[in-house]
Amino acid sequence: MSDNAVDQGKRTWLITTGCAGAVGGVAAAVPFVSTFAPSERAKAAGAPVEVDIGGIKPGEKLTVEWRGKPVWVVRRTPEQLAALKGNDSGLADPNNERKAYPVPEYAKNEARSIKPEYLVVVGICSHLGCSPSDKFAIGAQPSLPDDWKGGFLCPCHGSTFDMAGRVFKNKPAPDNLEVPPHMYLSDSKLLIGEDKTA
Repeated sequence: MSDNAVDQGKRTWLITTGCAGAVGGVAAAVPFVSTFAPSERAKAAGAPVEVDIGGIKPGEKLTVEWRGKPVWVVRRTPEQLAALKGNDSGLADPNNERKAYPVPEYAKNEARSIKPEYLVVVGICSHLGCSPSDKFAIGAQPSLPDDWKGGFLCPCHGSTFDMAGRVFKNKPAPDNLEVPPHMYLSDSKLLIGEDKTA
């Protein structure tokens, strides 16, 4: 046996054990490193979510997840905003006085928002937790009144909400859609889940 053959065997052995050691080191490090990532409990607790709203066109809706719930960001058209004024007499809680979902001070207005153009609400019906459908088109439609001005329809039991997420009278849903805490970081950046600067 030549010296070269022995050295080649040792070399192969060293490479093999080195690779096995590296794999073992990575396997041991992964659980340690993963402890630095937010836990599922922390995510569920509601870390704030930053949203780019710069690409939403008037009349469109963007859905993001916060605390495991869908949050809708709707960029309302001038016509949708104007239609809010005529809804008060048909609404169960036009002034957001019910306390099941307290409304932040900055959303205690007709548009229920910081910037009238943008609606930010949790997309879960206050009746049984279903997710309402978009019914932005105006006029008569199945399951909607003939004078419909746009909004949302919960298909499960027929609750209807206007374009500010306010529930209409005589519907199963007891409350308006929830307005989550939120704030604008810039004209195109929205932070959902926090409404106070540090």
